[in-house]
Amino acid sequence: MARVFENCLNGRRTAWDDPVKAGRNGLDGLEQVIEMHSPLDLVIIMLGINDFQTVHDHTARHSAQGVGALIDAVRRAPIEPGMLVPPVLIVVPPAIRVPDGPVMPKFLGSENRCVGLADAYGEVARSYGCQVFDAGTVTTTSAVDGIHIDPDQHTVLGEAIAHRVKPLLSSG
Repeated sequence: MARVFENCLNGRRTAWDDPVKAGRNGLDGLEQVIEMHSPLDLVIIMLGINDFQTVHDHTARHSAQGVGALIDAVRRAPIEPGMLVPPVLIVVPPAIRVPDGPVMPKFLGSENRCVGLADAYGEVARSYGCQVFDAGTVTTTSAVDGIHIDPDQHTVLGEAIAHRVKPLLSSG
């Protein structure tokens, strides 16, 4: 059995500020969240889609740099002496499709700027000695808005991540 602590926030980026909504930088408070829930057997990070909002001129490399900053924050979290620093699994969000609907103005051109995200995250994960899982291998973003994951696909993705995580937890 595993306990999962979810720390979600709409509009959160990897390591970038939202110029309109404060507190959307993934680094904000991450070290304290790790400390609050320690000891942890694994930290899973799945961020990046919001890095491609039109208020940022980011590419896949920028988002990957943000993931690197998040890994650094997890590793420097002020955990108690004797506790192990948890390993990190990076989950690459599925590729953005052409945005549509109400989110479209916030994500114009994002489907082009996110090209190469899985490769960029893979490079960062390898350089930090982290595991990586490409969510795009099991699901896609919504055909409705091109950004989010449809409800039925949350189950597909959750089961795939659980399958990937199980050996990581039983090896520790």
